[in-house]
Amino acid sequence: MDSDGEATDELCLHQGLPLDLTDAAISQEAVLVTDDNGSGGIAKKDAPCIVLPHQSDFVSHIALDIGGSLIKLIYFKMDDELAHHSGGAGRAARGGKLHFVKFETSKVDECIAFIEAKGLHRSNDGRGAKMRVKATGGGAYKFAELFKQQLGLIIEGEDEMACMVDGCNFLLNAVRHEAFQYENGQMKFIDLPTAEHYPYLLVNIGSGVSMVRVDADRKFQRVSGTNIGGGTFWGLCKLLTGMDNFDDILSLSSQGDNSNVDMLVGDIYGGRDYTGIGLSANTIASSFGKVINQHQELDQYNSADVVQSLCRMISYNIGQLAYLNAKRYNLSRVFFGGFFIRGHPYTMETISFAIRFWSKGEMAAMFLRHEGFLGAVGAFMKVQSLQTLQGTGVADAHKVRARFVERFSMGAPVMGGEVRGPAITGIPDKICWVEKFVEVGRPVSEAAKAEHQRALEEQRQLSRRATAPADVSDALAAAAAQRQQQRINFHVGVLHFTPSSEPFPLLADEAEAYNPSTIDINSDAAEMSYWISILQNQIPQVVEKAAASESSTAEAQRRASAFGRALDLHLTRLRNKPGAYGQLDLADLFELREQCLREFGFADIYRKDKERENSSALEVLADLLLELDELPPPQRLLALLQGVLAANIFDWGSASCVDLYQNATILEMYAEARTKLSQRPWRVDDFDEFAEVWFSKSDLDSDGHGTVVSPYQRVMIFVDNAGADVVLGILPFCRELLRMGAEVVLVANSLPAINDITVYELKGVVAKAAEVCPTIRAARDAAVAAEAANGGRVPPVPGHRGHQQTHSGSDDTAGGAACVPENLAQKECPGRGPPPSAVPAAACAAIQELGAVAGTAGATTGREAIFGTGSGVCEEMDATRTEGLSMHSHGHGRKGMFGETYPSPWRDPRLFIVPSGHGSPCLDLRRVSSEVVDAAMGTDLVVIEGMGRSVHTNWTALFKCDALKLSMIKNQHLAETLFGGNTYDCVCRFDEGLDF
Repeated sequence: MDSDGEATDELCLHQGLPLDLTDAAISQEAVLVTDDNGSGGIAKKDAPCIVLPHQSDFVSHIALDIGGSLIKLIYFKMDDELAHHSGGAGRAARGGKLHFVKFETSKVDECIAFIEAKGLHRSNDGRGAKMRVKATGGGAYKFAELFKQQLGLIIEGEDEMACMVDGCNFLLNAVRHEAFQYENGQMKFIDLPTAEHYPYLLVNIGSGVSMVRVDADRKFQRVSGTNIGGGTFWGLCKLLTGMDNFDDILSLSSQGDNSNVDMLVGDIYGGRDYTGIGLSANTIASSFGKVINQHQELDQYNSADVVQSLCRMISYNIGQLAYLNAKRYNLSRVFFGGFFIRGHPYTMETISFAIRFWSKGEMAAMFLRHEGFLGAVGAFMKVQSLQTLQGTGVADAHKVRARFVERFSMGAPVMGGEVRGPAITGIPDKICWVEKFVEVGRPVSEAAKAEHQRALEEQRQLSRRATAPADVSDALAAAAAQRQQQRINFHVGVLHFTPSSEPFPLLADEAEAYNPSTIDINSDAAEMSYWISILQNQIPQVVEKAAASESSTAEAQRRASAFGRALDLHLTRLRNKPGAYGQLDLADLFELREQCLREFGFADIYRKDKERENSSALEVLADLLLELDELPPPQRLLALLQGVLAANIFDWGSASCVDLYQNATILEMYAEARTKLSQRPWRVDDFDEFAEVWFSKSDLDSDGHGTVVSPYQRVMIFVDNAGADVVLGILPFCRELLRMGAEVVLVANSLPAINDITVYELKGVVAKAAEVCPTIRAARDAAVAAEAANGGRVPPVPGHRGHQQTHSGSDDTAGGAACVPENLAQKECPGRGPPPSAVPAAACAAIQELGAVAGTAGATTGREAIFGTGSGVCEEMDATRTEGLSMHSHGHGRKGMFGETYPSPWRDPRLFIVPSGHGSPCLDLRRVSSEVVDAAMGTDLVVIEGMGRSVHTNWTALFKCDALKLSMIKNQHLAETLFGGNTYDCVCRFDEGLDF
């Protein structure tokens, strides 16, 4: 067993399985080993291993639920790269994607072909040994021999009820808005807090009905049930109407009028309510009771009326039993699942009415988006090595949703989780699929419709009745034509699993209560339609940009066209059936576009634009810094925020900004915006409040002389666009914070989104900026050294005691004289931390030496390329660098142009750069990277910049620490809706942190 416990996991995987020791042997074969730099060679293992050539193992990445009508397959595909900082002791974890697909059981060969094409029957190590697969459902036994012969898989059956409960628990914990209510034709998604849905009653309506009380994870009991269930409904419908197809039967039920066969209270009381016991005239007194006095043959009844009466009779019976059991066990939540539901609105409406009726409005029926996959998910979770997907303990339970996010593949709008045709194994297959099956704006492909019509014709011919009533045939055809419109085809997405993601720890509310969205597009149909139209109108431009990013080759144009069709299909489906994707927020819509681009192989379509704009902005950075330095501190702060807002003007995601860019360069747009921003107040203007806090620890006279000290220990800035935005807006603001003694953490996207800068690009831009700015260079050197000394992770602010005390400073003074000037150490500000803590002088010297050595190499070449040799700018920068190093060596403060003194802490203030864990123009703080979580320790100011991150999302979010939100509004509709303003209005919102 190695130090990371790898062997322990391997042993856990086999617990409870008999070992096949046939031909066992001891092996000490050579293996390929690599070091941290990727180089390596051949080496012997430290210890011999025992090889069991005939031992079966689990295929830990797939599981099956093989029912009577459908096969549900779950498979997990690992990411190619390890995730950073899984939370274990120095051990990385690999994320991946959890896929949901289904097949008709009668077409089991298609399922087998799919597994083989995807290579899901092979072990992860490729040994090719016989593999075990967890499965549940009756088919796990019926088809066991077939899977063994065709794929070499040994099916190991699992208890159906246990799998169903485990799957339900996992999905309620991992998927936000998994549960929903359905009443009056409307879906209402319920955001249940993680692990707080217990206890509940799970009602599974299959052929019969089982009612299970679930008290906690793996703690459940079947408390009741009934033999009158989905099979009863199906069988009686077949006897009475001759119809075989279950979906068609349910669709037909919504077209009937049960009052033609059911006896209602009004039929007994002359059309009046029975007010004495609270029954309305429309209440069913007796199912099929009216037939008693009707002298008609069966074929004279409307089949739709008969089917609707049966549906109500069985649904009401199940609803009443569910309510009685919930009442008996004091359960307030009741979830319904099973094949009887199948996303049919009328069925859900009927069950919901029954629960409301019997509980007198105290309870509501809840349904699950993944209800058909409960058993398969539960079987998947039986593999012990994958139990880590859920986490363990109360603390981990609240991180589960941060680790999972649902994304939708190109086929979701048409197929949901169904598979039609060969397995898709790469981008070329995806393109062919789109070109063959998808027509822009059509929710159902012509191929699928033709197949469905053929099935209907076969069904008519196989009807058990020799002469089916005319109305049955007509109603069946009508039901078929409307089925896709009536049935809610939930587009089951792919669950992306990132083990290192966690909720942002500085949110004032728990992540469960935090809602990033500023505008609720789910409750406002007009807002949903507006933003879908915005994205659809941009598709031609994005398609053109995508092709151009790869030189507009024929292959790139074909992929770009397929991307445009797939995205348009998603958006059209969302417009027509918003609930089919669950509850998507505005941020999810923007993410859908980026995800679709990646799916068709376009990693970063604005890369060339970003490179060009970064280069242009870097050329004028040094001049801008000199211009800012000529201002006294109060005016400088105003100019810095004006610069951030002005530089935020350009955004490739804004049509108005793209139009501006046709007539001016980004630098010209920036200069003009700065001029306009000199006029205050801005649309939202908290600058004065922020300035008061900014200078709360400084001691300046009316002429700007005195001591300038940051009131903050660490500032975290979520950056937005590349080019002028980050170079001329954020970096000067960042430099001022560093000069005042604060640490800075810059957070950028992990993956590209429009022209937003990524973390990798940001590191390159900062490195270039460091060539002309010694403050930035010294801060980066110090940060890199600190991360290296802390195992590659951002260390907390010295003396930080946890996120609950972000405003409290350190009193650690052990080990030597402090390098903090005495006048600063005595300066306090209510609600904010004191100056950096005292540390040993030896530590100061060591870190200063490290920073000085790293900071001097190669600085001249880059500056000469921009400003020329001997330029005044270069001389100024060199002088500043020399002064700065001298200052730190002697412990004196540095002087500004107006005589202000900057602090000289025990170390250079550090400038960290970390990935956000996102690939979106918006910011969802329910899940951020582990690097952001590390860096949040000791952060006492959060700055969120840009329209997507601070206005579309997080405008109303509150934090434990102070928060500054800066943006230029580049959408007229948004400006009017939120602020009563206009395009290019600016907002500067400052909120002081909440005390805990």
